[in-house]
Amino acid sequence: MIEVSKQANLPTQFGDFKIQSFREKKTFGNETYVLEHLVLRTTEIPEIPLVRVHSECLTGDALLSLKCDCGGELHAALQRIAKEQGMLIYLRQEGRGIGLFNKVNAYALQDTGLDTIEANLALGFQEDERDYKIVQFIFDYYKLRQIRLLTNNPAKIKAFESMIALQREPIIVECNAHNAHYLEVKKTKMGHLL
Repeated sequence: MIEVSKQANLPTQFGDFKIQSFREKKTFGNETYVLEHLVLRTTEIPEIPLVRVHSECLTGDALLSLKCDCGGELHAALQRIAKEQGMLIYLRQEGRGIGLFNKVNAYALQDTGLDTIEANLALGFQEDERDYKIVQFIFDYYKLRQIRLLTNNPAKIKAFESMIALQREPIIVECNAHNAHYLEVKKTKMGHLL
């Protein structure tokens, strides 16, 4: 079951948005848990909006970690969406779907020399555990038929092509000494279009 919140105004440093939350109850094994996803959208949505589906990264998005490109991509996406009109779908699927606790454990393994994929596998997870079913619900809720998808991730392109007509728009942020290897792994092992 998915619950949808009311809409509210959200002025940001990138521009003014409307904000709305989508509460999803999921079952994993014997446990049921709640994920509260977020949509930030411009007041006007063009026929073919610019859309970023961004997976939560507390360390990158809120703490501005230099280990990844997540915070930079989030900020770049919000700047472009405010200017070109569209929406950001913020999925609460931390650490490619393994959760914050496990992500920190993966970070500890990365400190020993494993890359992000090797660390996830060592913890018993797949390289990417995300589930995009909620995105279809959000596309339908806003009656989107075609989007300009802001991504470098071929797995997202493949997942969303089955949901909606799309054209890909690249999102490139600067590399630094702390995330260079991370970006190389995304490019060589995950096929990211960097």
